Amino acid sequence: MPSLLSESEIEAALRGTPDWRIDNGEIVRTFAFRNFVEAVDFVNRVTEIAEEANHHPDVDIRWNKVTLHLCTHSKGGLTPADFELAGRIDTLS
Repeated sequence: MPSLLSESEIEAALRGTPDWRIDNGEIVRTFAFRNFVEAVDFVNRVTEIAEEANHHPDVDIRWNKVTLHLCTHSKGGLTPADFELAGRIDTLS
């Protein structure tokens, strides 16, 4: 299991995932779609890569918006795995 990132490592990793932000110790991004069906389709695609990575985001679906929260709960904070999955998710949108 990867180790926790330092503040400077988190700042550097955020530069590689500029659409994500820090919120309460997690990286968070909201995606907007034309409708609920597209939003759910996106979540299904996220599910596939999350399962491959064995790393799962917290998901909030609100009609056409999907908000994803990533942190490594077992480590109590952010690890490289969070930013790796965020980068993979970014390729889906």
